[in-house]
This record gives sequence, structure tokens and C-alpha cells, in this order.
Amino acid sequence: MKDGLEPSIHEPGESPLMRRRTFVGTLLGTAAATALPSRLLAARIPASALDELRRRVGSRLIAVNSPLVAARSGGADADALFKALKNPYYLGDEPSLTQTLGWIDAWTSQPSAMAVAAENAADVAAAVDVARKYRLRLVVKGGGHSYFGNSNAADSLLVWTRRMQDVELHDGFVASGAPAQTAGQPAVSIGAGAIWGRVYNAVAVKGGRYVQGGGCLTVGVAGFVQGGGFGHLSKQFGTGAGNLIEAEVVTADGRVRTVNRFRDPDLFFALRGGGGGTFGIVTRLTLRTHPLPSTIGAILLSIQARNDRAWRELLERTMEFYASALFNPNWGEQIGFSPGRRLSVTMVCRDLDKSQIEALWNPLLGWVRERPGDYRFEGEPAIFAVPGRSFWDPSFLRSVPGLVLQDKREGAPSDNIFWATNLGETAQVLHAYQSAWIPATLLGKSRRTDLVDALILASSEWSVTLHTNKGLAGGSREALASTAETSTSPELLDAFALLICSAEGPPAWPGIKGHEPDLADGRRQARAVERAMRPIRALVPKAGAYMSEADYFQKDWQRAYWGEHYQRLQQIKRKYDPDNLFRGHQTVTAG
Repeated sequence: MKDGLEPSIHEPGESPLMRRRTFVGTLLGTAAATALPSRLLAARIPASALDELRRRVGSRLIAVNSPLVAARSGGADADALFKALKNPYYLGDEPSLTQTLGWIDAWTSQPSAMAVAAENAADVAAAVDVARKYRLRLVVKGGGHSYFGNSNAADSLLVWTRRMQDVELHDGFVASGAPAQTAGQPAVSIGAGAIWGRVYNAVAVKGGRYVQGGGCLTVGVAGFVQGGGFGHLSKQFGTGAGNLIEAEVVTADGRVRTVNRFRDPDLFFALRGGGGGTFGIVTRLTLRTHPLPSTIGAILLSIQARNDRAWRELLERTMEFYASALFNPNWGEQIGFSPGRRLSVTMVCRDLDKSQIEALWNPLLGWVRERPGDYRFEGEPAIFAVPGRSFWDPSFLRSVPGLVLQDKREGAPSDNIFWATNLGETAQVLHAYQSAWIPATLLGKSRRTDLVDALILASSEWSVTLHTNKGLAGGSREALASTAETSTSPELLDAFALLICSAEGPPAWPGIKGHEPDLADGRRQARAVERAMRPIRALVPKAGAYMSEADYFQKDWQRAYWGEHYQRLQQIKRKYDPDNLFRGHQTVTAG
């Protein structure tokens, strides 16, 4: 570590073993978090700090007992644990765990020494005051989806916001401090510990409105918005940060602030894309809501080209089709290119019925079908459209075979579901992860060949994917305007997609026999990702990256993540957190 800010890459230190009965209870859904007795005082946290916290938050001061530490020491069934780790709800409900378990040669998930299971802003303020006074390492976790490991650190004080999950719909919300004549607008206020699946259920399914959230149902709301935040339909509705109206946040001085464009507007700017937990701890967010699309549809398909000539023609046709038919606010999500000359499509749209989707895609699909000697469909393309209210309805989603998976812990709510396609990410160990904004100019006829050439070269090494919902070029005027007001990189406004190239392995943790990270394979895959990205870097030499989905070893990360906004963000950091109480890997610092 260069600056002492990154999570430790070493194996965790010893901690009291979890009893087997406690571990079994954890697997059944009881988080391994109990009131902290005096005999379990963490060696690096003074007893006086714990006493002060206990006076202010009472039983919400909890011990953090890691099942990974227990399994490493032989105090728990490792095989049963690693089976449980494939459940994102178990990971989220356990304060010692994170949704990603580490990144080879970068970081390993580590349990905090203790945690404040915050239920309100006052609890958070107490934790901030004590951390500042005693100079404790402080980390914040809601959903725990940080790829850089910024929601965990060994020997730290954890502010765990999981219990703050309230969702409140407003017909006419007016930001605090707004001029008297300001008209109210439809909005939703959300607790910092909420995850998007439950928010969609409240806002879309029950409330009949649309809120711009994440594609993954278990991603935390607060970190998503502070990082920028893209969803299926961002080209129409903008980013999560662009839809933020107001936030309640605890700053490094322990003050609870309500910030918006009228109150502390500089801090409000920073919270809209400047990085989760960097400028304060957000405890509540209010987001704009929109009319719910009449339908939300999708098309899923996979095609294999039988030779190099056919592969090039397929990519040329696909990118031409995207530029002419899909480069608009109606469409988002992914087009993938993989070794073995495989094209995959997972695209989502709004306000189109099944017959309209079929008619739109028929020119490309018909062209492929007419050439059986060159192409093979890997299964019949799947096309569907459902009412907007059904798209996130747990009862409807459970009725579709293979679409979602269930939290099978005893007593778990039936609404605890997650997309089956996200299973591979659950408790993953990352080997590599790189991203690059791809400018819309490459869709023009004069540059499209260059784009196709780069995609062919890249996909010969490793899979690369164009996430077309994560570049706002071609989006609605409203989406572009709201996002332009945020602190995310202006580069995304001119990009039609974010290209992502990544590699990961199954759940693993150092020192647990039979479940340790495969370092050799991880490093081999990381080298393959690096080779795949070379033609992309040559095509767009100064491409920025999305801070929430980027390379742990990203060079020039200040420019890559925030562009011209970084200097302003650093000035805001100096004003509200001059001593860098809130810190992490590749986050804005006061200097």
C-alpha cells in the first residue's frame, strides 16, 4: 500500500471464534451481529471510544464476527459457508461480509473490529464523532457492492446502514430551502440501507411510478447514486445522480445536513457522482420519479459466426443496426463479443410491445437466418414485453422459469429475489476489471470500421461488452441535461456506451483449505484482459472510465473518473472533510 488507505491485502488477524451454533444460525439468516460485551474490546479501538459509542447508540453497537475467519480457523463448516455465500441477501445481512470477496493482488475482504448498526442519522453522527475524536479507521457499508473494497477494512469502525430501509413516495416534493413559489414534483425518499429490488417493488409495482435505479436488484441505493448510477433505461431517464433532488448526510464534523441545490449546493454537487462515502455518510436520499413506461421489453440472443469473414460482417451489420435502430432513448443494456466469434445481445426497451420489438429486429435477425452456412443461433432468440408494473414484481418474476433465484434461508421474505444472471457475481473474487467510455463518433460511417476492427481484436483475447445504457449519447434531452449537472465525468454525455472487460473467479478466501483464491489463474486472466483492452485503448487513447466499474490499478484515475470536475471536487473535500476521515482506494482526497 502506498498511502495506507486501501483495504489490507494480508490475511486477517485473529479474532474470537464464532461458536458453531452461532454460525449455523447465521446460515439460516441470523446476522452474526450481537451487542458488544466489554470482554470483546477490539485491540485497536480504545475502551473509552467504545464506552462513548455505547452511551450514544446503546445496543446498536455490535460485534462483528466473520464466518470466514471462523472457517479459516476450523470453527465452522467451510463447504456449507461457501454454499451460503452464493446468496447475495446473506452477504448483505452479514456485517462482516461484502458482495465481492476480493481482487487478486489488490485486496481481500476483511471484517471490521466493531460496527454501529445505524437506524437513523443520529447513530451515524455518533459513529463519525467517535471516529474523528479517536482517529479511528471508518468505513461505510449499505449494499456492500464496492469492487474496490472501500466498504471494508480490517480493525475499522463500520457504519452499517442496512437497517435504514424506509421508502416514502411523494406526490409533490419540495426541496428544503426552496423559494416559496417552487412547485412540488413526484419523488421518493429512501433510506441509505435500501436495495433497488425493494425500492422498485414500492415505487413501480405498488406505486405505479418509475425511479432510475440499478439493474442488479441487490445493489445499495446510496452508493449507487453517489457513484453516478446507471440502470436499464438511463438513456431516457438519466443517471441516479442526475435524479437526486435532496440528501440527508452526516459530514466529518458530525453535523447532520440536508443538502440540495439551495442548501450546501457544493456538497450536493459532490454527492451526485463524486464517490460513495467520500464527502460524508448519506443517510437518506430523495429521487425524482417519472411516469412508468407502459411496457418494458427485452431481447436476448446469441449468435456464433463460423468463420472470420462472417464474423466481421456480423459485427458490421450489428453496429450499423445499432446506429440506425437502437441509438435512441428507448433502448439500453448490452451487446457482447467473445472468443469463438460469439455475439450476445441482452437489450432492454420501453413502451414497445412484443410485435414491435420483433418487427424492429427482423432486418438483422432475418439477415442472419438467410445465411445458415455462416451463422448459428445458440438457441432461439427470446423476445418479450410485459406491463411496466410487472417488470419488477417479485410474484410475476418468480413465475418465469429460470429468470430469478430465491433467497432460500429459513424465514426469508418471498420477495428476496435476484436475477439468475447475477449469480456469478455473488461473492466473486475479481481477477481484472476495466472499462472505457466509447464516443458516439465511432458509430458514424467514417469511423465504424475502426470500431469493428477494435472489437474483433479485443474479442479474440477475452470477452468485451458494450453497455449501451452507460453512455448517454443518443439519450433524451432531459437525461442529458440532468446528468450534465452532476459531478460524474462529462465524457459519458458524448459516449454511446461503456465498454467493460472483466474476469472473476468463484468465492474464495485466503487460508481456507479447498476454498483459496487461484492466484495463477487469476493473474493469467488479468493478462488476457489487458491484452483485450489494448486495441480499445488504441482506438480511444484517452478514454475515461466509470468509477464504480473500473480498474483497481487505473492510472490517471482522477481524470479518468471525473475529468474536469476533479479539481472542484477536491476543493469541496477540503471544505467538508479536510482531514480525510472518509477515505478509500481512488477516492477524492483533500490533498
